[in-house]
Amino acid sequence: MHRFFSFVLLFTGLLLSTLSWGQVIPPPQPVTSSSTDSLLLVEILPGVRKLEFRKVNDSTQLQILAGNVKLKQGTSYFYCDSCVINNNTKTFEAWGNVHINDSDTAHIYSSHLRYLMNKRIAYLDGGVRLTDGKGSLTTPDLEYDMTTDFGIYTHGGKVINKKTVLTSQEGYYYAGLRDVYFKKNVKLKDPAYYIETDSLLYNTESQTTRFIAETFIKDSSGRTIKTKEGYYNIATGKAEFGQRPIIQDGKTTIIANRIAFDDSAGTSQAIGNVIIVDSAQGTTILAGEVYRDNKNDRLLATRKPLMIIKQDNDSIYVTADTLFSARLTDLYGKKDSVVKDTVKGTKVVTVSNAKDSTNRYFEAYRHVRIFADSMQAVCDSLFYSFKDSTFRLYDDPVLWSKESQITGDTVLIFTKNKKADRVKVFENSFLVSQTDPEVYNQIKSSRMDAYFKEGTIDSVRAAGYAECIYYLQDEDSSYTGINESKCDIIDIYFGNEALQKVVFRSSVAGTIWPIRQKDPKEMRLPNFRWLDERRPKSKYELFE
Repeated sequence: MHRFFSFVLLFTGLLLSTLSWGQVIPPPQPVTSSSTDSLLLVEILPGVRKLEFRKVNDSTQLQILAGNVKLKQGTSYFYCDSCVINNNTKTFEAWGNVHINDSDTAHIYSSHLRYLMNKRIAYLDGGVRLTDGKGSLTTPDLEYDMTTDFGIYTHGGKVINKKTVLTSQEGYYYAGLRDVYFKKNVKLKDPAYYIETDSLLYNTESQTTRFIAETFIKDSSGRTIKTKEGYYNIATGKAEFGQRPIIQDGKTTIIANRIAFDDSAGTSQAIGNVIIVDSAQGTTILAGEVYRDNKNDRLLATRKPLMIIKQDNDSIYVTADTLFSARLTDLYGKKDSVVKDTVKGTKVVTVSNAKDSTNRYFEAYRHVRIFADSMQAVCDSLFYSFKDSTFRLYDDPVLWSKESQITGDTVLIFTKNKKADRVKVFENSFLVSQTDPEVYNQIKSSRMDAYFKEGTIDSVRAAGYAECIYYLQDEDSSYTGINESKCDIIDIYFGNEALQKVVFRSSVAGTIWPIRQKDPKEMRLPNFRWLDERRPKSKYELFE
């Protein structure tokens, strides 16, 4: 993009330098005049083949020059095949191979030049070309107002600088404001960028380009930007787009109230109702503010961020105070390396290369909440890998599925086809299943493994100092007793979303209490907690 704005600066510089030649062309006077105004006189240089004075009437006298005409005003030189100076109408007019050399910094070529001396307005037409040897402007006609330092073309113009071509129907230069205004059907073609808009404004003093109409930008990588307003500053490399611009970068779409870039740092910031859709990963991020490190492909979302992991029938919603996403290869180091999982060293992760769509992870910090129709969870921090499709919940995690609640020091949720497949709970594992108000089946152990079927818990194995309290029921669901037991391993099986069978394995000890001998409110294992008030009840709660 820098090449485009440098290119616009070149054209405006050419236009500004060319304006300096046309101060005032007075009626022909002797070159030897000693007046201080003599510096503004047009001097006829030697070599002209024909010089003729012709009196048209009492008030009009023409000075006609033809063949190898060379004129000079200050440091500016004018060449043409022929010219006429009209003392009455105060005009200077030239034809054929018109060439203006302005202090060797700018050259203007045309077939015809007409200059109004009193109004100080100059007109060039007939294949006008302006160049400084590096870039050039071509247009059918060009107009300069020397009083206001205002230049304009209205019948189409083309600016070429190496491989960059900019075309527009109209172009305006405001010297007082240092603005160049390209208008109507503005198009820029460059090997690196293509830009299409109706209006483009550039300030030569601040080196800032402003987009003031609906603009379409496409770079060589295929990334596109659609915006209605914005600016780019050449000096700082910073850009900003407003009025909900849309950026399409490969499989990623970014929409926000305002998006700012810093090309020098390779960073960007999206502010206000931000939407980031990654179709490759099937994720959508909603947030008040998002920061991106484009060089390292990292993202930080704040101000009520929400991530949606899309599924056919049961999308997963994750919200927290802060969401962060980056590449797994950057987290683990070497490409295609093999590392152990941070929890208990039980899992091995093979990191893919940077182009793999699964080579990503995201982290959530503080007040993490997860909602899916089949499962809900809360914790204080979360790590999710797109490589192994696993949620890692830390710091007082709680998981709910139907009427069951699982807690522990650390919870791992393994998903398959974006649905919960199994859960591992480490240290202080606790499963609670509510059957009636104040009636809870409970299982406690050091470690717990839960297995899901069709999005609901199918079975659970509790291992290590396992304890349980569960209610015995007859065929009509009436309570008949309470089993309070301990053993090394307990297997629990669910059916119809309720506890169906409990199997004790190794070193079993316990008691079956008649239902009338125990108050259900007193039947609690140590560290029992029922945390239904923390449970997200719907996905809409996550937007609050």
